[in-house]
Amino acid sequence: MPELNKWPDIAVSTQGHVAIVEIQRPPNNFFDIALIIQLAEALEWADATPDLRAVVLAAQGKAFCAGANFSGDGEGGPAALYREAVRLFSTLKPIVAAVQGPAIGGGLGLCLAADFRIAAPEARFAANFVKIGIHPGFGLTHTLPRLIGVQAASNLFYTGRRVDGAGAVALGLADELVSLQDLRARAIGFADELAENAPLAVQATRQTLRANLAAAVKTQSDREQEEQARLFKTADFREGVRSVQERRPGHWTGA
Repeated sequence: MPELNKWPDIAVSTQGHVAIVEIQRPPNNFFDIALIIQLAEALEWADATPDLRAVVLAAQGKAFCAGANFSGDGEGGPAALYREAVRLFSTLKPIVAAVQGPAIGGGLGLCLAADFRIAAPEARFAANFVKIGIHPGFGLTHTLPRLIGVQAASNLFYTGRRVDGAGAVALGLADELVSLQDLRARAIGFADELAENAPLAVQATRQTLRANLAAAVKTQSDREQEEQARLFKTADFREGVRSVQERRPGHWTGA
């Protein structure tokens, strides 16, 4: 097996037929292009390792992923990041996300790259882009309605409201609600259930169910990025950033 500590911001380990990929940027686990590349490489490594049959995607600290950090990104900005993110949807083996806390904005998008989500009551899911005056990203305008339906997705997109773990299960956004202390063990147990089955059959079924998903995410994220680039230039976006920092509603001008 290759060296598994070669990625600076993630830890990769194995337990039986399951790979455990943990994001290690606490407390918020913000992502940038470097982190997305590391995650893609780790998932592709798991795909290329015959003895591995499923992946658990987890995160260190209180947040699963509180969103994107573009501030120090000199590698092409959101457009390049979203191109790399498509790799996460192109992998072969099923992924179980263990969501212990906030999965916000792009962090929700990352969460939806997984096939299943096991959530703690403390989990918080939000597509809060309108709260800061921008368009959703990370392919969410495809993946979220695909998962929970257009009406429920529209509700989350237009309001930007947060949903806790129990609410996420009720929406079909998460698959199981598990106590925080048991979350990681249950996610691994869920992945073990997948790994008990014939791996080629599981992967073939997954490919059928997720047919054209990566291409659809690419098409949609291209559109999302164009809208984000336009809205980043607006006064409403600048006000949105200020209002979030100051923990108050935005004072919008529509400009």
